[in-house]
Amino acid sequence: MAQFFQIHPDNPQLRLVRRAVEILLKGGVIVYPTDSSYALGCQIGDKSAMERIRQIRQLDNQHNFTLVCRDLSEITAYARIDNQAFRLLKTLTPGPYTFIHEATKQVPRRLLHPKRKTIGLRVPDNEICRALLGELDQPILSTTLILPDEGQSMTDPYAMRERLDKQVDLIIDGGFCGLEPTTVVDMTTDPPTVMRNGKGDASLFEQ
Repeated sequence: MAQFFQIHPDNPQLRLVRRAVEILLKGGVIVYPTDSSYALGCQIGDKSAMERIRQIRQLDNQHNFTLVCRDLSEITAYARIDNQAFRLLKTLTPGPYTFIHEATKQVPRRLLHPKRKTIGLRVPDNEICRALLGELDQPILSTTLILPDEGQSMTDPYAMRERLDKQVDLIIDGGFCGLEPTTVVDMTTDPPTVMRNGKGDASLFEQ
């Protein structure tokens, strides 16, 4: 049975944030808010928790997970970023963008795109997310909370509780955070390629 925390979207209660991080560190799968939509997350190195997320969303091995990071410096530990890309990311983070980069050796092989050895990374502009990442001191392995029979992400934490009570360990109610997914940008091409239009302004990448 999943725990259910109501965490204030502007002033997250540290006691609840720390309990959420304890659940992650013990191999738990959590539902948490970001600046674009709710997400499923687990500890980056936990293979069993990652497989549970795959089962919830019925994902195949080709699915790209995202590393949700607390800041740009954390991104640079997991991705190879040149100076030009760094300047661009600096202007767009935190924000509703997912950036595809060539991964460093810090990223477990099972998380990489099987052919390109790339990884998606992002820094959300969300206080609850920021608090979780600050206490965890490492990225959260994440994917958008879209169930197999749904066309868009879930937004109602009480509906999540009803559907996912036996499948996740914690649901964080952080209020409404939107339906629109992130804009995904492939930074391995020159110029960068918008792979998915979402909440972030894709026109910034038009030539």
